Amino acid sequence: MPGADYQLTKFLGLRPSVKRLMMYQQGCFASGTVLRVAKDLAENNKGAQVLVVCSEITAVTFRGSIDTHLDSLIGQALFGDGAATVMIGSDPVLETEKPLFELVSTAQTMLLDSDGAIDGHLYEVGLRFISSKMFRGLFLRTLRGA
Repeated sequence: MPGADYQLTKFLGLRPSVKRLMMYQQGCFASGTVLRVAKDLAENNKGAQVLVVCSEITAVTFRGSIDTHLDSLIGQALFGDGAATVMIGSDPVLETEKPLFELVSTAQTMLLDSDGAIDGHLYEVGLRFISSKMFRGLFLRTLRGA
């Protein structure tokens, strides 16, 4: 530390006093949460523009394919590395800004009885995913387009 937010602030030439919120080690949970928080910040702070940067680096889960351990392949397919960024604001100045989308509302809902669908276990060789039989079946049906 300091983390990627520090480097990004320097790279973009932002003021050292720019307000930042970091959500490290949140995995998939962070993407929905950060959109909700960014929308709230933009709507409640006139003229605010919120830069959202998400990056997922799951190299710790990567290992060669094992035909007998489908969970490793499922975990790598679902939680592979990725990154995205978006600017969120409210009340755009249409003469200079060209908004592409309108974020109307945000919500997050937990799936009841989904605990144990996918577990992550940290070992010396990295993170290993274990998925339930029901989840493996759903994943395979989705891949086959059924």
